[in-house]
Amino acid sequence: MPVPQDPTISLGEGMSPIVVAAGHPNVRLKLDFLMPTLSFKDRGAVVLATLAKRLGIDAAMVDSSGNAGTAVAAYFARANIACTVYVPASTSSGKLSQMRAHGASVELVPGTRADTSAAAAAAAGEPGVMYASHVYHPYFLHGVKTYGYEIWEQSGRRLPDTIVVPVGNGTMVLGCALAFNELVAAGLADHVPVLIGVQAEGCSPLEQAMELGATAALPVEAAGTIAEGIAIAAPPRGRQILAAIRATGGTIVAVTDPQTAAARSDLARQGLFVEPTSAVCWAAVLAAAADSPASPNSTWAAATPHLRAADVVVPLCGAGLKSPKDTGLHA
Repeated sequence: MPVPQDPTISLGEGMSPIVVAAGHPNVRLKLDFLMPTLSFKDRGAVVLATLAKRLGIDAAMVDSSGNAGTAVAAYFARANIACTVYVPASTSSGKLSQMRAHGASVELVPGTRADTSAAAAAAAGEPGVMYASHVYHPYFLHGVKTYGYEIWEQSGRRLPDTIVVPVGNGTMVLGCALAFNELVAAGLADHVPVLIGVQAEGCSPLEQAMELGATAALPVEAAGTIAEGIAIAAPPRGRQILAAIRATGGTIVAVTDPQTAAARSDLARQGLFVEPTSAVCWAAVLAAAADSPASPNSTWAAATPHLRAADVVVPLCGAGLKSPKDTGLHA
């Protein structure tokens, strides 16, 4: 890790449980929605807050669709650093309540997630204020890579065949790629798992780029999706995300909102209450198992064998109480 752990800032994040999915013995679910602020973003936020404290930072800001802002608010509060979070005005009330409870100032930005990023970028140049970006800051990715290391450790010091990850800004994709490449380079693993990314059909610039063989995200109009955490129409690190997934032999698929809602409901019946963004990966696994992709294109053809592999790990990244709206839970 790039900074040593600070016990005054850490909340014991990490080592989330892994359980076998009901009815799918080849799939294991890693329950990162059980992290201290109820999402995997705690992994990166604790590293950024630790760095900020070591640097003597007094104030920080971040832009987020919700979970990263909540995590940064919590950990920077523990570091006694004032925090401002820029979020879309449409952000779920549960996430807004969490940020404010941790003492953060919340700036609601009308429009899209891209509008929020632009507003944050305009405010990020204030002297003495750290831009604690989960998208751009390399230290955040070094926190997220612990997800990959834990899978290796919890799997008996080996890596699975396939990792399925939700893709918006690509934080988990890039963190996993970092971890797996480090493990292989150190001689601790003999292969890098295939990464299968999942986007929402209503906002899928990277899936469309993968389908057409492009090296950068394609411009799209976000049509809206219940998976708010990955509704990123122009991911800034699109080239890096596409390259990282292709390097593993993986691809990116898209699922519809009805598929996501049904997957969320299915997980809830397994005792796992997650937000819609966390259900997209399970929706992809179910679609591959039933041979019912959202749209029968080349990315689904490439992904299906990997989604049906003997050992597949799926992250459940955010808790259902963050998005309390009942999106198909009784379907």
